[in-house]
Amino acid sequence: MSEAITSSGSRLPDETRVGGVTLQVADLGRSVDYYREVIGLRVLDASGDPAALGAPGSAEPLVTLRAVPGTRPAPRRGAFGLFHFAILLPDRGALARFVGHIGLAGSRLSALSSGASGFTGMADHLVSEAIYLSDPDGLGIEVYADRPRDTWRYRDRELVMATNPLDVEDLLSAAGDAAWDGVPAGTTMGHVHLHVGHLGEAAAFYQRTLGLDITVSGYPGALFYAAGGYHHHLGTNTWSPGPAPAPDQAQLLEWSLIVPSPADADAAGQRLLNAGYRAAADGGAWLARDPWGTPVRVTAGPS
Repeated sequence: MSEAITSSGSRLPDETRVGGVTLQVADLGRSVDYYREVIGLRVLDASGDPAALGAPGSAEPLVTLRAVPGTRPAPRRGAFGLFHFAILLPDRGALARFVGHIGLAGSRLSALSSGASGFTGMADHLVSEAIYLSDPDGLGIEVYADRPRDTWRYRDRELVMATNPLDVEDLLSAAGDAAWDGVPAGTTMGHVHLHVGHLGEAAAFYQRTLGLDITVSGYPGALFYAAGGYHHHLGTNTWSPGPAPAPDQAQLLEWSLIVPSPADADAAGQRLLNAGYRAAADGGAWLARDPWGTPVRVTAGPS
């Protein structure tokens, strides 16, 4: 891990990664169609509610959808909880093909939207290139590809990230001759970005207690965290006025951190519990809530 990363006293293992997200949506069929046809995930289990979708060659769900009839779209100005979750493609060529695909998929995207979903932006973050969308319930999504780690830069012991215009023409030149056929094998959940009420309280929970490292603190109103020297597995920001989402609004029901062993999950859960946070063992994992009620599941990966 680079010495530029700020560490907490009790750190999560370097092998820690982000697992899947579980979302509350209004219409299961509509959302499954969106995540399959627009985002390009494969249906792993659509036998009922919830439905699970992921990448080819993996049984691990990246997005699990739970339908609650009468669910309203996520508020446009945001609520505490999800800002976006970020699907990490394995290479720049795949991102280029995705960009071409969403251009061609425009009419289908509009048909699924009911006024909520669509393309919302793109950016060059120096460490990565990213496309932003929102799903049929207004929940934020990032689809991105990393730049090679040996190109990441540091300044004053901090990773350099930015939000610059994306050179779309240069990106599209990396598409090659292959056609988009959904997300490729090796696609993972790269990070989750949350609205919080206070950055200091967020750091107390996610860094000093849970054990992630702060990687970037220079963004106005935001902090970024990771394990193992990654640019970020988690972002937190204070750009939303809150409050927490209402029970009948689309929302993030939980997100997950995958640690190497059950002992690592137990250690993290006990730290949170001992610090007075809401945390409890749950089916071999630990389920905790941050100070704004957003649930995070800490669980061991496959042995």
